[in-house]
Amino acid sequence: MTDLRSLASRISTPLILSGIVSLIAIIAWLRGDVVFERVVTVMFINVLLTVALQVFMGNSGLGSFGQYAFVLIGAYSSIWFSLTPEQKNLALPDMPEEWWLYSQHYPFQVAVVLGGVTALIVGAVIGIAFVRLRGASFTIATFAFLIVVHSIALQWREVTRGSRTVIGIPKETSLLIAAVWAILAILIGYAFKESTIGLKLRASREDEDAASSIGVNVRLMRWISWCLSVFMCGVGGALWAHFIQQFSPQQFYLSETFLIVAMLVIGGSASVSGAVVGAVSVAMVSEGMRQFENSWNLARQKGTSIGDILPFQLVGFTEIVIALAMILVLVLRPSGIMGGRELAWPLRRRGSPPAASSESVGMTGATDTAS
Repeated sequence: MTDLRSLASRISTPLILSGIVSLIAIIAWLRGDVVFERVVTVMFINVLLTVALQVFMGNSGLGSFGQYAFVLIGAYSSIWFSLTPEQKNLALPDMPEEWWLYSQHYPFQVAVVLGGVTALIVGAVIGIAFVRLRGASFTIATFAFLIVVHSIALQWREVTRGSRTVIGIPKETSLLIAAVWAILAILIGYAFKESTIGLKLRASREDEDAASSIGVNVRLMRWISWCLSVFMCGVGGALWAHFIQQFSPQQFYLSETFLIVAMLVIGGSASVSGAVVGAVSVAMVSEGMRQFENSWNLARQKGTSIGDILPFQLVGFTEIVIALAMILVLVLRPSGIMGGRELAWPLRRRGSPPAASSESVGMTGATDTAS
């Protein structure tokens, strides 16, 4: 009976999370509000990216600030493969016509996967060196990699148009496509977490030397997790590129990195549920804060009494709120909103023994099972 309950609990987690994504997508579709639909579509892409970050950070315990470099690689490489030569003349006018890339043109979904594969190839190579590092050394190395990729993108005009904005990209990412990929990311992230590789990786997260002593190849486990994470980031970048339609390397840098990390930290990095809850919560709060900021600034311009309460315009208010929320979570609840737990059914009553689980300890000592 206990085994059946544990199995039902595990299966229910991806179903609940997928149901949440589906419900939000249906609400956005029924509302028929173009602005809200855009917000939700971007939110689903952020869900994918946050789960991708959780696949590595949550299971390995290593902090990475370089994942957005692979979002950039996925975004640009997807347009290399999706645009026709005529469209490349507009979007990437500096790309030589004799290049092999110039003549490549594939359907959108194929280009999305190729964007992920390109990010995977780069990540797999660089990951061989990265997985040898520990702690702060790894975090600094990934941040340095982000700087390197950003600098190359600003200079390599033939493939990125340099610092100029890429334009003329057809809009292919819809609400439905973004929702489907978000659900796929949830299923992949949860399957990896429950896999043998995920269990071994979390064992190394708690005590690397002890895990190595019982035969766990820590570097290999980290490398596999890293490769899966960067592939998902590349896919997220491809989806985002074909939704926003015009962008430059500046849109894949520090503020975007901070946002995704904040989503994961606030939700809780030790569980896939934490990644999804964090992404949805931060996205909704951010949109609410932006609307409040715009309304307040508009009131000041009109000279209303409400607008005169503050002697200055609200600029960057959304980022300040997110940063404060992140600080409060780190101080008051280091394991995030979900506390390392997964959303599951049936819910366990307080005081009842926990169901069998593939792990017992999360990041910073937080339990992954309900306590």
